[in-house]
Order: sequence, then structure tokens, then C-alpha cells
Amino acid sequence: MPITCKSQCGNRAALKRPKTGDALCKECFFAAFEAEIHHTISSSNLFRRGEKVAVAASGGKDSTVLAHVLKLLNERHDYGLELVLLSIDEGITGYRDDSLETVKQNRDDYQMPLKILSYEELYGWTMDRIVAQIGRSNNCTFCGVFRRQALDRGAKLLGVDSIATGHNADDIAETVLMNVLRGDTARLRRCTDIRTGGGEDSIPRVKPLKYSYEKEIVMYAHYKKLVYFSTECVFSPNAYRGHARAFLKDLEKVRPVVIMDIIYSGEQLRFKDTVKKPVRGICSRCSFVSSQQPCKACVLLEGLNRGLPKLGIGKKSKGDRMIAKQNQELALRERANLVKNDF
Repeated sequence: MPITCKSQCGNRAALKRPKTGDALCKECFFAAFEAEIHHTISSSNLFRRGEKVAVAASGGKDSTVLAHVLKLLNERHDYGLELVLLSIDEGITGYRDDSLETVKQNRDDYQMPLKILSYEELYGWTMDRIVAQIGRSNNCTFCGVFRRQALDRGAKLLGVDSIATGHNADDIAETVLMNVLRGDTARLRRCTDIRTGGGEDSIPRVKPLKYSYEKEIVMYAHYKKLVYFSTECVFSPNAYRGHARAFLKDLEKVRPVVIMDIIYSGEQLRFKDTVKKPVRGICSRCSFVSSQQPCKACVLLEGLNRGLPKLGIGKKSKGDRMIAKQNQELALRERANLVKNDF
């Protein structure tokens, strides 16, 4: 017997929402999905009228749905926003070059200006070259750090008021699990925040899809026939996040609401005042926001340029020893050359 839509619109149900278990027709699913994102935006005061907002666009399902829904809600509810697309080219052959074509299609479909910045022009390196130096064990560290700063650089160039990222509920739950497993209290404090950064020296980032399930984002993109890039990064299979993702999927099979449970738990976490908090400041080298001196991006870049790709991996003291050793070797080599020239 056909199942009717739970919203009592009279239509046959076409899907079952992973988040709530409700059987809905496509139109009612679209309405519910969009209404929830609008509620997230309005209840959290993510935007103000007249603001210029950069949508971090990768060409994947999350950023494509985010761009589509923000444009739709901006017109439907008269947010009064100026939306632009900001994309980062990490220089990954066979992955990012193809996904950027999808981003350009998004630009044409949604009539939004597009700005593309590359690691090559910002740092003088591509991820292909970095992986050739570091291998596949710590490559995601480089990419993540450089990408976060590249978004800040792009946002500053565009003169935007905020950056909207496509982080969904699954992403945030995974991050909570990762930070618990690593004992990373600094990141655990802010990983569930719907708005991060801001202030005089940084541009805030917001997560309109914070409470949207990944499965529902895929369903929305599928039924709306949105164009997105679905290939996984060729360098990501060894990423630490993959273990947290696999664990979360196993939990979700047993208890579908576990994703929201983890997010709510992360939001309620409190720390004693005696726990040391990182102090956000400005990097003395690049002048971008950082909680250390110099910032992680500058340390990683210095390591690459020095021929010490593992300089920024691990504790700072280890990196200091590596630099001291290299400086000592250079000094000995220079002294040897001076002696040789005397003869």
C-alpha cells in the first residue's frame, strides 16, 4: 500500500528523512530542509542586511547546496545579502582541477561572481609538490592549514563581511569525536560554534548547514538535480578524520539521532577556568590571525622552503631542534668553503 506524505499534503511519500524518520514527498522535503536552514540562519543571527558574504565553494555537494539554498533564501526572505563565490585551488591534479569546472558551472547557474585563489600564487607550492616532499601521512595537515588561511586571504581581497562554509552536522560531530580522542581542548571549545572568528583582525565564518545531515544534503542535491563534484580527494584516504567518520557511521546505524546528540553534547561542554586557553593574536610574519607565533601556515611554509617538510609537524621544540641542526650544518659548510677558498 502506498505511503502518503506525513505533512498531509495528499501526495505519495517519495523518501524517508534520515534526520527525523518522516516519510515525505519531494516538495515537502524541500520545504522542510530549506525552512530548517532559514531557522538556523535567523535564530543565530548569522547575517545582517547589506552584508557581503563569500560562499566557500569547492564544487562538492555541501558547497553547491549551500550556494543554491543561500541564493534561494536570500531572495525568498529578503536577507539583503550580496553573495559571491570564493574557491581555493590546492593544486591536486585529477581532483581540484576537475572540481573547479563544477564551481564555474555554479557561478553561471546562480549568477554569482567567482574568485579563485591557488596555493601556487599564495605560497609558491601545490599540494602535488608538497605530497612529493612530505608523503601521504601528514599531507592533510598542510592542506587544512593552508586552506584555512587561503580563505582568509581571499575574503580580505574580496572585502566580505563573513565567509559561509558548507560544514554539515556530520562534519561537526566528527570533529567533536576527533578532538575528544586527541584531547584537544582548545579546538573542542569552538568546534561546535556556528560562528567563529570575527573581531577587528579577522573575518567571521558561519555554518548555515550546521544542523543539516549529510544524507539529506545528498538527497536534496539529487532531487533538485544540482550539479556537483562527488569524487573524493586522492590524498584523503589516510586522513585521521576517516576513522572518526567510520565510527560515526557505525553509531548512526544503531541510533540515527546520534549525530545531533554529539553536537548538542559538544555545545554543552564546559571547562574549568584553570584550563589554559589559546590566545588569538596576529602572526608577526603574515599578519593573519593565529594563536601561536609564528602562525602554523608560516612554520609549515618555512619547513618546505628550507627543505625540512616535517618542521611544522609535532611539537615546536622538535622544530626548533631541526632548525638549529640545519643552521649548524650550513655554518660548518660555509666555514669549509672559506677554508677551501684560502687555498
